[in-house]
Amino acid sequence: MGVSRLDVLYRRLLLTKLFIHGWGKPDDLKRIFEFRKIIGNREKCKDLVPKDYPVFIDKAEEQTDCKILNGHFISPLEYNLPGVLPPESVKARFQFIVPKKWKKYRPVCIHLAGTGDHFFWRRRTLMAKPMIKETGMASLLLENPYYILGKNENSVAKPKDQVRSSLRNVSDLFVMGGALILESAALLHWLEREGYWPLGMTGISMGGHMASLAVTNWPKPIPLVPCLSWSTASSVFTTGVLSRAVNWRELEKQYAMHTVYEEEITRLLEYCGTDSFRMGQDFVKNSPDSFDTLSSVDIPAGFLSLDGPQHENGDVPSSALSSQGRGGAAGRTLLMSGHRGHLDQMLSAVSSSHPHIDMLSAKNMSQQARQRLSLQRESLGFMKGVMDECTHIANFSVPVDPSLIIVVQAKEDAYVPRAGVRSLQEIWPGCEVRYLNGGHVSAYLFKQGLFRSQWLYWYDAGYHYEEQ
Repeated sequence: MGVSRLDVLYRRLLLTKLFIHGWGKPDDLKRIFEFRKIIGNREKCKDLVPKDYPVFIDKAEEQTDCKILNGHFISPLEYNLPGVLPPESVKARFQFIVPKKWKKYRPVCIHLAGTGDHFFWRRRTLMAKPMIKETGMASLLLENPYYILGKNENSVAKPKDQVRSSLRNVSDLFVMGGALILESAALLHWLEREGYWPLGMTGISMGGHMASLAVTNWPKPIPLVPCLSWSTASSVFTTGVLSRAVNWRELEKQYAMHTVYEEEITRLLEYCGTDSFRMGQDFVKNSPDSFDTLSSVDIPAGFLSLDGPQHENGDVPSSALSSQGRGGAAGRTLLMSGHRGHLDQMLSAVSSSHPHIDMLSAKNMSQQARQRLSLQRESLGFMKGVMDECTHIANFSVPVDPSLIIVVQAKEDAYVPRAGVRSLQEIWPGCEVRYLNGGHVSAYLFKQGLFRSQWLYWYDAGYHYEEQ
């Protein structure tokens, strides 16, 4: 199956860069990876969020078809991993959309936000209110850490120097995930205390993946409908169209300058009981160019070409990371010997390369270019390693009842590549995967009704769990 032209086009129209500050503080990465080993095991972390965790309602608003409650609570991550959240994100906020009359029971679905889904209006309009009419189900919309809460709020969860949804550090994504897992648990406990039941979770794109991680942590059977997400975020940032937005130049410079990434942090990486970083090396060695999957996309000549000037801020596109194998720390050696200017030349030396050229076979490649490619290989492998460590579903417990999970995927999704990635059906035996035609963007724009209908399916089938 090919990839969606619309996905490729839409990504090219967005100019913002991801991870402009780099990997994040090495000490924070170490703490996060150690904490992942706890949060990835349901038994180990069952007491991280008490059943009586305090949740507060700030105001209530009556509307013609529903009641809207706005609330907040302190993110449990702040207590379990103090100081890792930015101050703006310590207070978690949510909006609870409740029907005025319940049809049967008092079901609630928690919706986690996808990339760029700031505040609540989009989920409220496209998912929550229609779900009240269609299924009589209430919706609880949790705002992401690092995301803005709206113009009328007194405070925001987004750091002041963050541009829209573009996380500044790679580590920010992992902090966001850890926070959402624990915050979801706090809300599920609160909903149970308040007598709501049955409870479920959903999300689109990144929201779907975060919801998947949260469900692995919940000690009871719970329905899950993750839409447009898959088993790991590593493919999103290494082979998907979004990898072109990654600030690879800064990541490579930091990896070259600081030995801690290779000498200490890589030892903390795991993947299904094996060394994720070693798997990252194999990924770089054995995979073709990151964007070979886009080779069949028929768009105007030069549209995806990297020939010509560099990007405005000098960032090297991830497609220039085509390589095989993992070399030594050539780039770091160059830096440590004092040739920082030479590294900057290397950073731009191959930036104009076509994404489908295997530069390792170039006969006249200079030594600097070879060192540059070695550094690219290391950075790409490290990215896969750290992403798999904190986002791969197989690094977390299997949900209590995978048969309650319906995964909705787009056949031509260029944002969330599935090639070479373990399937959710393999990791969660018993879950169901449903495919729709088209790509990531078209599904998000035009298939909201289909996403909602997955919840209607539970009711049409007459399925209800026995109350725990």
